[in-house]
Amino acid sequence: MSRQDFFVLAPYLAIAGGVVLMLLLVSFWRSVRVMVTMTVLVMLVTLGLVVANIDNPPHLVSGFLLIDGYAALFNIMFVIAAIVTALLAYGYMRGRSGEPEEFYLLLVVATLGAMTMAAAHHFAAVLLGLEILSISLYVLIGYSEEGHPPLEAALKYLVLSGVASTTMLFGMALIYNATGTLVFSELGQSEFSLPRDELYYVAGHGLLFAGIAFKLSLVPFHMWTPDVYQGAPAPVTGYLATVSKGAVFAFVLRYALITDVLEIPVVSTVLLMFAVLSMLGGNLLALMQNNVKRLLAYSSIAHIGYLLIGLLAVAVLADGLIAVEASLIYLAGYFLMTLAAFGVVSVLSSASEEVDAEHIDAFVGLFWRKPLCAVIMTTALLSLTGIPLTVGFVAKFYMLATGAEGGMWLLLWTLVIGSAIAVYYYMRVIFTMVRPGGDAGYAHSSPRVEGMAVLVVIGISLIGFGVYPSPLIDFVRSLIGITGG
Repeated sequence: MSRQDFFVLAPYLAIAGGVVLMLLLVSFWRSVRVMVTMTVLVMLVTLGLVVANIDNPPHLVSGFLLIDGYAALFNIMFVIAAIVTALLAYGYMRGRSGEPEEFYLLLVVATLGAMTMAAAHHFAAVLLGLEILSISLYVLIGYSEEGHPPLEAALKYLVLSGVASTTMLFGMALIYNATGTLVFSELGQSEFSLPRDELYYVAGHGLLFAGIAFKLSLVPFHMWTPDVYQGAPAPVTGYLATVSKGAVFAFVLRYALITDVLEIPVVSTVLLMFAVLSMLGGNLLALMQNNVKRLLAYSSIAHIGYLLIGLLAVAVLADGLIAVEASLIYLAGYFLMTLAAFGVVSVLSSASEEVDAEHIDAFVGLFWRKPLCAVIMTTALLSLTGIPLTVGFVAKFYMLATGAEGGMWLLLWTLVIGSAIAVYYYMRVIFTMVRPGGDAGYAHSSPRVEGMAVLVVIGISLIGFGVYPSPLIDFVRSLIGITGG
């Protein structure tokens, strides 16, 4: 390994070293507070090293990882989401049975897997990062020892995710059989434009994107999403909805940029179908939900459908970086909105209850009982709706503008119809929080300071980037190499 390799890999080495240190520490000193502190410190050090490397030119490490601004942006989002999850989980896990020290260790390991996928330039790196992330999530989802819902959710995710990973692996094998390489840049060279109609090449990409559709919970591969979201601990659900999906999308977007895979008619047509079905199906199914976690699960399906507009625009627009910019801004907004919504569920959930404060009855009169939580939840829901002066409006405006520039009218009309449907179920939750009344027998825990502090910061960010989005836009543009206005 050269000195330059070592320098650009510093964030990965830091988080891997943090995992080893935490593993040794928890073996001799079991303290939840110490593990939370170590998690936040490791994440902050990693974040600092990622920022320190931002100005460096793209660097390919042994044809395996491509460390560039694109990977840095995703890594920043992953690390911030991990810090938020750790702080929310500290209050959530407090008072529950069991010893949750390993929870934070697994959280750091999962973040390392997500970061690996963001920089992957070889299918082996994709598989390595995906399995590090997935295996950690299996345990995190079922970590709570109280009640059966987390264990049931973990088992469902284990079985179905394992099938999806195997499907992706088989697809990679078929692609290798057709091309003789697993390196993205080599797959993007002109000599590999010939086998696009070859059976192995097309079938390999079909299996690959079938597995990806499961990981992104796209319709019709979405069946696991509401059950797993409902059963998992609330902080883990927020992490699963953001970091897990963000890591897979990071791989897909980079792969599409480098290899021109979207020029295969079958792939682009199937992704178009996934996008339309997800935008409509996710929103329509959310209408029937009285469980807020399930409602947000179906909402996340729709939002990933919106995000596919940016992915498909890569192959349509003359300058694919415009589509990348729109996708990354939308994804950043989605991270903030989703973490805020699941964060409120986390701080409201009591350690004395077997299930989280997830039923809509638990939110009756929340504005009068816990006004700060209600304001943050309202801000998150309005942003998910796409109301002006929130980051969700900026994200959807970017996606609409990108789709319009590419003439993707079917997807744009589907987005508009889906967003109109979503207004009803988001506003239903808001009206429930405004309606006077009790808590329907739900025993809410007193929100801890660290959990509320992180939610306030996210809530301010939702409004701040909605009112003045220029810093976010300029930051994204600088990392992906767009200059000028």
